[in-house]
Amino acid sequence: MSRYRGPRFKKIRRLGALPGLTSKRPGSGSGPRSQPRSGKRSQYRIRLEEKQKLRFHYGLTERQLLRYVRIAGKAKGSTGQVLLQLLEMRLDNILFRLGMASTIPGARQLVNHRHVLVNGRIVDIPSYRCKPRDIITTRNEQRSKVLVQNSMDSASREELPKHLTLDSSQYKGVVNQIIDSKWVGLKINELLVVEYYSRQT
Repeated sequence: MSRYRGPRFKKIRRLGALPGLTSKRPGSGSGPRSQPRSGKRSQYRIRLEEKQKLRFHYGLTERQLLRYVRIAGKAKGSTGQVLLQLLEMRLDNILFRLGMASTIPGARQLVNHRHVLVNGRIVDIPSYRCKPRDIITTRNEQRSKVLVQNSMDSASREELPKHLTLDSSQYKGVVNQIIDSKWVGLKINELLVVEYYSRQT
């Protein structure tokens, strides 16, 4: 299944806020539909919607998300917590959380177009897994700086996660540590996502 490129508000109305997918908000009266027409949601549907929420927020294909679930399942610790850490430490998501891109698709475009450096080297892989002490900057070119500045100017002034530091004057972000689960940028029940995949195999 390919990455979703359809109407973004359609997903927000069904799944709730997906800040990584779009910085815009639907108009009044168009919030998430908590109750389907057929009545009570099944347990399968609840797990499916949590999985979809994770997938659309981080902009993943089905295959990519499944691969992350498998990697998390082999790691030490809670599979759900490790899964969220893997997704949050992606380069495209780090750029988004720093405010250097207004959405995760926007961050992915910055990376793909080679505007971003990690530790002084161009990285054009959005899924690049950032590590503590990584330094993320823009290329020393006007075009790169303008793109990032526009995003920072329009970004909502939310508290920066504790695992990140931003020097906006230098267009520089620093990864201080692996993210703690309480700073994850999406309201999600990750255990339901793990359950969804465990019941598919």
